[in-house]
Amino acid sequence: MKKSVVFASSLVAGIALSACTSTPNRTLAIQKPNNQYEVTGIGRTNLIAKNNAISAANQTCGNNAAPIVVDEKTEYQGVLKGVIDEETGKMVQAASGVIGIFTGNSTDLSRNEDYQTTLTFYCKAQ
Repeated sequence: MKKSVVFASSLVAGIALSACTSTPNRTLAIQKPNNQYEVTGIGRTNLIAKNNAISAANQTCGNNAAPIVVDEKTEYQGVLKGVIDEETGKMVQAASGVIGIFTGNSTDLSRNEDYQTTLTFYCKAQ
């Protein structure tokens, strides 16, 4: 009985701690001058990062307004940033995936925060 209580409490603590370590895929809005906001979305691909940023902008404006984008900036933040350019990094990542298929090992270099999109926008009533 005592062992099962210890096991259950350890399991609950492990789940709770793992939830704390997850990386959010978007930020809360930052208020800027002239009724503008700034949000950031991150993702494994350029498209996912943009979609996460757009989702944060839509959430900021609410149901009665739409975000009007003033500025958009997407950056590659991957493992090989600063070592090689983005296109070469994509080729290295693809090659490592092919090698992983043949060896049976996972050699994926991508992470959930490889791309970062920052949107500056204002909300316009619909």
